[in-house]
Amino acid sequence: MQHSKIIRGLELFLLFVLLPVSLLFNYPVEFKIGFILVGFIYVIMQIKRSGLLKFKLPESMYWKVFWKETLIKLSIVIVVTSLYVFWVAPDQLFAVVIQKPGMWIAILFIYTFLSVWPQEIIYRTFFYDRYERLFNNKWLFIFINAILFSLAHIFLKSFLVQLLTFIGGLFFAFTYQKTKSTTLVSIEHAIYGNWLFTVGMGEMLAFPGVD
Repeated sequence: MQHSKIIRGLELFLLFVLLPVSLLFNYPVEFKIGFILVGFIYVIMQIKRSGLLKFKLPESMYWKVFWKETLIKLSIVIVVTSLYVFWVAPDQLFAVVIQKPGMWIAILFIYTFLSVWPQEIIYRTFFYDRYERLFNNKWLFIFINAILFSLAHIFLKSFLVQLLTFIGGLFFAFTYQKTKSTTLVSIEHAIYGNWLFTVGMGEMLAFPGVD
């Protein structure tokens, strides 16, 4: 058992710490892509072996609480981010919706299905199944999950991205901790992420902009 924990801990470090941090160093992009592909293929193999990709709807008792909590958090996010964009870049406030509605709709779909869902499969479904037993304290585990989720975006070299992904990581880890539902946490992730793009924070967060 102890040997298995050591192996899992080493795996966690290699995949979720060393790999993303390595992207900051100056070495050929071909090697970076290769390391990412190897890591991704390994995770997919483990996910398939564990049967984690089986789609199932969460239990009905979670839906009402989920929507209540998510809408409360979303209300706070809407107020804070709207004021932030209005203060920092007022010309960007809802600019993509007004100026490029077609691109806005396309990004919502692309982001939701090609970014959000894979991220939640890896950072919540796989991460919890693989490493939750390494930690006795669930709050510490949630914090570490959020830190590593933020670290996955470090290649963008943006403090704002790091901050928002850490906060988002806390939200998503807490939701998954309670529900163990990839569906619910993906919905929550998509709602917040799509709102940030909608309100005008796209260029700040490496989305396509209106320029």
